[in-house]
Amino acid sequence: MLELMYKLMEYRSHEIRHRLEKVGRAASMLHMDVLLLIYHFARFGPGNILEIGPYIGGSTIAAAFGVRDSGTPKKIVSIEAGGRLEHFRIPSRHIFKDLKKNLARFGVLENVNLINGRSFEETTISTVRQTLGSGEVGLFIFDADNNARRDLDCYGDLLSDRCWLVIDDYFGPAKAAPLRAQVDELVSAGRLVPFGYYGWGTWIGQWRRVALTATQ
Repeated sequence: MLELMYKLMEYRSHEIRHRLEKVGRAASMLHMDVLLLIYHFARFGPGNILEIGPYIGGSTIAAAFGVRDSGTPKKIVSIEAGGRLEHFRIPSRHIFKDLKKNLARFGVLENVNLINGRSFEETTISTVRQTLGSGEVGLFIFDADNNARRDLDCYGDLLSDRCWLVIDDYFGPAKAAPLRAQVDELVSAGRLVPFGYYGWGTWIGQWRRVALTATQ
């Protein structure tokens, strides 16, 4: 946990921060520290990346930058239902269209497998499983609704042991309460290992394929 904090401090004065500041201004509601951590996990973590709820692409671009800088081929699968959102800073009348536009703007569109659909729909599940196999995902990003447990139940077998998880809105708006309850329950059950809260309430931790016991 301390090593992660030290690494984040290093990134704050690194060139990647300046690149991600441009991304944040154009395409993200996540705190800069969270974008930096996504970049770090994508760059140095083993395995592919599964993202649910990228909105218009800030987190996806951060992950794609990390994969590119890693020099290692990794798949990025990002699921977005689309629609529109009224937001005081970065609203969107056509979320999926703006997502593709931003990925193209920052030069990573060809590096991402985009799925326009809901994560729990059979067609989406089938498409994801055609791309990602069991235990292949090293980074899971969730920033959709208030039901992270649903998607972890659905895709948990694709996550590697100690897969990094980035779950937004653990603290914050109305949807935070049920989301926080789900995360806390999984922590208590030994399936999630917390590494802290970053930015404006984003939960960072790891997945355990087999639940930790009290002696572990």
